[in-house]
Amino acid sequence: MALMPNLNPRIIEALYAEALVLSEEVRAVFDRLRQGHDRRTLVGANDDPDADLVHVQVSCEALRSTTRIMHCLAWLLNHRAYFAGELSELQLRRHGRLIANFPLSDPVQVLALPADAQRCVQDSERLYARIQRLERAWRGDAETSGSAIERLRHRLAAAI
Repeated sequence: MALMPNLNPRIIEALYAEALVLSEEVRAVFDRLRQGHDRRTLVGANDDPDADLVHVQVSCEALRSTTRIMHCLAWLLNHRAYFAGELSELQLRRHGRLIANFPLSDPVQVLALPADAQRCVQDSERLYARIQRLERAWRGDAETSGSAIERLRHRLAAAI
């Protein structure tokens, strides 16, 4: 396994468990908001005649947060498969990429959410940033080791 030394199955499993718990929490919080049980706590929901706009903003934030977590889970599942021997390193490098510039949530819209929803959004952004740092370090490690052709040339030169 040519992965960076800091990336191991225990780290991947811990992050995977954290992402699963967070995904369930985000789903529950935003479902409650969407169903209207907590709409009265949204800033301006009672005063603003345009409550539909607030509802759309909540839905958009729910989608952003959920998508962010699902990207993390996909990356983690690919790495779990690699450590389980179900994917080769080449397959992982080819298909196990994390989207580099996933958009952050609008801070103004996040502040309009109840405290538990704000925390969920912030937790999803922190999780994504952690996975993104792992991805960059892992990809950077491969780039510094050279391409497959360069490694083959070095092995051939050493054999001769």
